[in-house]
Amino acid sequence: MTEGRLVFFGELLIRLTAPGNELLMQSSSLSLHVGGAEANVAIGLAHLGHDCAMISKVPSNALGRGAVAAVRGAGVDCTAVTLHRGRMGLYFLSVGAGLRASEIVYDRTGSSFAATGPEDYDFDRLLAGASLLHLSGITPALGPRSADAALAAARAAKRLRVPISFDGNYRAMLWEAWDSDPRSVLTELIGNADILFGNHRDLSLVLGKAFSGDGEDRRREAAEAGFAAFPGLRLIASTARHTVTADHHRIAARVDLRDACHQTAEIDVTGIVDRIGAGDAFAAGVLHAYRSGGDAGAMAQSGLALTCLKHSLPGDASRFGQTDIDAFHGGGLDVRR
Repeated sequence: MTEGRLVFFGELLIRLTAPGNELLMQSSSLSLHVGGAEANVAIGLAHLGHDCAMISKVPSNALGRGAVAAVRGAGVDCTAVTLHRGRMGLYFLSVGAGLRASEIVYDRTGSSFAATGPEDYDFDRLLAGASLLHLSGITPALGPRSADAALAAARAAKRLRVPISFDGNYRAMLWEAWDSDPRSVLTELIGNADILFGNHRDLSLVLGKAFSGDGEDRRREAAEAGFAAFPGLRLIASTARHTVTADHHRIAARVDLRDACHQTAEIDVTGIVDRIGAGDAFAAGVLHAYRSGGDAGAMAQSGLALTCLKHSLPGDASRFGQTDIDAFHGGGLDVRR
């Protein structure tokens, strides 16, 4: 396994979920989970034995302290998660069922993290000795200050020769809430990245072109266009999801390298408990195999295992280890004793 600390920059969030498959406000109780796109990947990799550290800001109150404690308790170093003015970012989830999709309501405007800018972080110090920086497109979508902070983090990593992993995570509602230029910001972030988690739609957005193929051919066409436009990119990873019902999806995983690619067979994922964070689990699985020296097939299969397993687990983050990945690929569904 490649040595060195993995660093994650992004917002910690508290999620409040309606019980069972109820609608929001249908009853008076909500369950609480702590997550955030980058933190979810950090937690997933920490459970796979990697040294992970989070950079973020939280408010000095019970919510901020509790979020930090939860991430630290999952094995992630939170020394660089510090206090800032503002409030805790929240989001609310109503879990879908059958033909009713899940629904999310964001409440994160004015959060401690969204209020921070590049001057609030000493990225040269925080990234010193890191072997990877992981960012997502959610951070720049939060507003102009956090967009500048994400760009500053990527520029510092590039200057320090720290490889960058970037998950597009395009959130139209967040970008459209302010006078934003997502194409420009995302183009620079992807241009600095070594690893991109994104599909043909993400690449179509930044490249300003449509891809004419279908299925695997379209994904390879998009990947080749991405590699041509961004010379620093070494790897592009994505999932293909077909939603049958809210609790039955079909999922395949794909990894494209410049000279090779691998797409897995489609897996039926039924009886879904919680699909939130499945993309972050996929990223953790791919990065785990990547840092362990795996080829395109190994990375795709590792990512597929964690994204499928995540659908069985309440909360935002994968908490599975290598034994669970091995068991998934072994097909054993009986009780493990």
